Amino acid sequence: MHSDVKAAVRLQVVDSQVAQLTKEVAALPKHIAAIEKKLASQTRRVEMDKAALTANGTERKRLEGEIQAQEQKISKLRDQLLAAKTNDQYKAFQSEIEFCQAESHKHEERILELMADSDPLDKAVKADETTLAAQKKLVDAEKAVAREKTGADQKALAELQAHRAELTKDVTPGVLKEYERLRKARQGIAVAEVVGRRCQACHINVRPQFMQELRRGDKVMFCESCGRILIYHAPEPVEELVGQESRA
Repeated sequence: MHSDVKAAVRLQVVDSQVAQLTKEVAALPKHIAAIEKKLASQTRRVEMDKAALTANGTERKRLEGEIQAQEQKISKLRDQLLAAKTNDQYKAFQSEIEFCQAESHKHEERILELMADSDPLDKAVKADETTLAAQKKLVDAEKAVAREKTGADQKALAELQAHRAELTKDVTPGVLKEYERLRKARQGIAVAEVVGRRCQACHINVRPQFMQELRRGDKVMFCESCGRILIYHAPEPVEELVGQESRA
């Protein structure tokens, strides 16, 4: 096999590894976002329960204020009741007092309902916060693993890129230029093997004369269909295969 072809094969192996690691490193932000999304539902649930508990307490305070206002109003009405000069005035003040008392009673009943609701809400908030804390711990651990893996990938990527720079020195400039062009144009695959007279990249048969030249391996040859650099591995002779079986 021609030395440039051998170097191109090594380059393609390294480039495939670089592409895979680059893809993994680039995927980290999306992966982290997907991990964090797991917390979103539980976080919303905690927020909703907290909001409901807060609303419960706010409404109770409002109603307590209403009751206090009604009591103050009743106190004034009773003073006015005592000062009433006519029977009609007395009845009017009495009626207004009864209305205020009914309003206070209604508010008190509502407060009792809210108090009954607040205990389950409080327990729900505490339970949800416990679940959220446990989920956050798991998510943080998962994120740490992802970042550690990415760190290892970045280190390996730097090593591969340094190795690639060394490999390019073994390829003649013209062949390297063509390799780089093919790699970009052919989705990272610049070198293809010929098996049974067929290019394994484009699956087009090569001409018999072309195949004879490829077998000689004394020059760099390109597929006449897809343009990729071609390699050919001669099959092992039957005698060697039999010898290998005997030794096994």
